[in-house]
Amino acid sequence: MKLLLIIDDYLPDSTNVAAKMFHELALELKNNGHDILVLTPKPLQKEPLTMQKLDGINILFFRSGRIKKVGKLKRAINESLLSYQAFNYAKKYLKKNPCDGIIYYSPSIFFGTLVKRLSTLWNCKSYLILRDIFPQWSIDNNLIKENSFIHWYFNFFEKINYKSADKIGVMSPSNLDFFKYKYINISKFEVLYNWAQIKDVPRVKNNFRVSLNLENKIILFYGGNMGIAQQMINLINLAKKFTENSSVHFLFVGQGDEVELLLKEMTNNSLKNITYLPPVNQKTYLEMLNEVDIGMFSLHFNHKTHNFPGKLLSYMSYSKPILGCVNSGNDLADVVNTAKAGIIVNSNDELGLYEAAKILIDSKSIRNKMGKNGRELLLDQFSVKSISKQIVKNL
Repeated sequence: MKLLLIIDDYLPDSTNVAAKMFHELALELKNNGHDILVLTPKPLQKEPLTMQKLDGINILFFRSGRIKKVGKLKRAINESLLSYQAFNYAKKYLKKNPCDGIIYYSPSIFFGTLVKRLSTLWNCKSYLILRDIFPQWSIDNNLIKENSFIHWYFNFFEKINYKSADKIGVMSPSNLDFFKYKYINISKFEVLYNWAQIKDVPRVKNNFRVSLNLENKIILFYGGNMGIAQQMINLINLAKKFTENSSVHFLFVGQGDEVELLLKEMTNNSLKNITYLPPVNQKTYLEMLNEVDIGMFSLHFNHKTHNFPGKLLSYMSYSKPILGCVNSGNDLADVVNTAKAGIIVNSNDELGLYEAAKILIDSKSIRNKMGKNGRELLLDQFSVKSISKQIVKNL
C-alpha cells in the first residue's frame, strides 16, 4: 500500500517524542513493504512545498505559521489554517500521487478537513492516532471555560477530526471508556497503545555526567514537554525534598509553558540539585537518557482523560525505572506498577511520590530490576511491529 502519514511536527528538526514515534512507525511500515509519504508543516519556510528524504522516508513539508514556541492565540490561528495550507500547497502533488490509506496524528485537531478531502479524492480509508483529548484536558485544567466560544470553536474541529476518520486509536482502555460516554459511534474507537522501535542499548559513555559535573550522582531525569498538563511543580517539590542529599541530582531537559516556573523555583529556593537544559535532538536525548538512573514524569491531577506519555517508552527502552504521578483512576499506574517497571502514585500524593523516589534512590538493585521489567513490558505490549500491523489491518 501507498500510505500518507500526517502530523504537525516531524524529524529531523523536531525534538518532540511524538515526532520520533511517528518516524519509527513510518520506518516499520516501510520495512513491511509499504510506500510511505509524510506530510507535515515547516513553519516559515520560503518555498510553499519542499521534499526531503530521511532514512528512506519521503517527507513533504508545506509552509505554515509557527505552531510551537508561540503565544496561545497565534498558535490557535496558525493551527486552524493547517488543513487549508496543506491542501493548497500540496494539492498538485497529491492529486498526481494518490495513496491507498491515510494515517494521521492528533494533536493537532485541525487535520480533519484535509483528511476528509483526501480520503474522498482517493477513495481510501483513514486511521486517526489520538494521543491528546483536546479541548477536554484544557477544560480540566481551567485553561478554557466549558461552553465558552473558544470551547465551542475547538469542539467544532474536534468533531470534524473524529468524523473524518474510519478508525480511531486511543492510548488506553480508560480513554475508550471516556468516549463510550461522550460519543455515540463508539465502533470507530479502539485501544492503540503508544509504541517504540526497540533496539539494543549502546554502551554507556558518561559524557554528559562528566560535562555536567554529575559523576557519581544518582540522576533523576525528566525529558520532554513541560506544560500545564504536566504539573511540573510535583517534580520541583520532589527535588526540594532531596536538597540535603548530595548524592541525588535532578536533570530536566525540554521546553514548555512551565519552564519559567522551574527556573523561578530554582532561583528562589537556591536549588543546586537541579539542572535545566533546553531541548536537544533525538540522538543527543537518547545518549543523555542512557546515562541517567531514573526516568520521571508527571500528569496534572485535574485530568479526566488518561494519558500514556511517549517519554515512558524511551525510559523503558533504556531500562530506566519509572517514577511518576498521574490523575486519579489513570490505568497507566496499574500497567507500570503491576509490571514492577517503576512506581507511579496519585498526582496529589506528595508524600507518596517522595517515598517512591526514596525507594528507587536507596536501592540500585531495585532500580536495575524495575528497569529490566520495564524493557520486558515494552517488548510485550508496546512494540512498533504490533502497532503497525494493527493500523494496517484497519486500512
